[in-house]
Amino acid sequence: MTDERERGPRGETALKTRARTQKPRLYKVILHNDDYTTQEFVVDVLVRFFEKPVPEATRLMLHVHTKGRAVAGTYPYDIAESKVERVTRHARSSGHPLLLTTEPE
Repeated sequence: MTDERERGPRGETALKTRARTQKPRLYKVILHNDDYTTQEFVVDVLVRFFEKPVPEATRLMLHVHTKGRAVAGTYPYDIAESKVERVTRHARSSGHPLLLTTEPE
């Protein structure tokens, strides 16, 4: 907390304290491997929704393919959940069962 000094009515010093705002807890958005979603679609999702450059998106896609999962990004809770929802909706409308989840960092 930070102190802010102020003079009271009789000249004495009074302290006012201000609460510090805490940084929001961050959540990882995780991409999970499946046998049906194409690698090209995963790269496109990473570029379009997570703003990854193509080389990084390709590296992450290969990590998902070989290790089973990878972190697409880390965000405050509302943003992480919004990304999961938007990507899932896009994947389903494109005929892909791509699974994304969130977990605390």
